[in-house]
Amino acid sequence: MSSSLLSDLIESLQFLPGVGPKSAQRIAFHLMGQNRNIAKNLASSLERAANEIGRCSVCRNFTELAVCKTCSDASRDVSTVCVVENPLDVLSIEQGSGYRGTYFVLLGRLSPIDGISAEVLGIPRLEARLVKEDIKEVIIATGTTMEGEATAHYIREIAHQLDIRVSRIAYGVPVGGDLEFVDSSTLSRALASRQSF
Repeated sequence: MSSSLLSDLIESLQFLPGVGPKSAQRIAFHLMGQNRNIAKNLASSLERAANEIGRCSVCRNFTELAVCKTCSDASRDVSTVCVVENPLDVLSIEQGSGYRGTYFVLLGRLSPIDGISAEVLGIPRLEARLVKEDIKEVIIATGTTMEGEATAHYIREIAHQLDIRVSRIAYGVPVGGDLEFVDSSTLSRALASRQSF
């Protein structure tokens, strides 16, 4: 390639999820070929975000404040905390449900083989919250992978020792889905989690 700066840009773009070499090339050439102000605004936004966005001291979600807007919102139900794996999960729940409780973001899931322990996930901080605050229910919304399930069981045990109600989000057949297209594992979970009708 004739430009090392362009090569660096293409290589950097490949660190984004779902962006391979060809997509990175298209994005780089688009940014350089169109209005350069768009590229400058993007670079400025990325730099500000990287420098100013940190973690909420209560829930560990992304924020530029010491305590995020969700945790400081007096209308939220502070007796309920939903435990999720990452900040994107919070966004999904906020956009797709009427949930009005609080959160705790693990930033991953237990995986001893990868060196991801309870301490790395901040679970001692979660436990301190459960002891200190008047939390009546912990909703576990980790993934259904083996690590996600192990994380859910670990947190469940902590909450049970503190006599706090624990629930797990349901998994099953998607709305509008046909049973013939649902995998057997999901269908099994849906049957096991059935409700009265």
